[in-house]
Amino acid sequence: MSPPPAPVRVREMALADCDHVSRIRVRGWRTAYRGLVPQPYLDAMDPVTDAERRRSVFTGASADVVNLVAEDDDGAIVGWACTGPYRDGERRTADAELYALYVDAGRFGSGIGQALLRESVRRCEAAGHARMLLWVIEGNARARHFYERAGFRPDGAEEPFVVEGVAVPEVRYARPLRG
Repeated sequence: MSPPPAPVRVREMALADCDHVSRIRVRGWRTAYRGLVPQPYLDAMDPVTDAERRRSVFTGASADVVNLVAEDDDGAIVGWACTGPYRDGERRTADAELYALYVDAGRFGSGIGQALLRESVRRCEAAGHARMLLWVIEGNARARHFYERAGFRPDGAEEPFVVEGVAVPEVRYARPLRG
């Protein structure tokens, strides 16, 4: 039996959250993508460098990109999600895209990801998007199951991204919204 969901507060991310978000993101990659992405790439990931990039992206983000963080009862940041217009190459569409959703790897299964996804979906619906799309690594069974439980389904689109010369297959998921 799963533990009851931990109390979590979801709020908009602030610039000061970038270091915390980067630690969660890098640890998330190293945990979720082990065996799916070349290990030297995962080993070379650096939270400090990632935080610098995250600050630059965060400060330059357009108003239609939403970054959310989840905090536990003690105010510690334990998750991050980012949404915006769906990216079809260089073109942005009317659909929403979940660009990222990461939970502190030590807290998988505690309801944090569900809280972030719920709020992300709510905001995309409020913005009038008809559906939400996301990409997930084909071999990431945990993530695929998580998204399927939340009503997302593979829509048939597949596309690899290349990491250190290795093609890593991704599958696109879609979910209608009540926008």
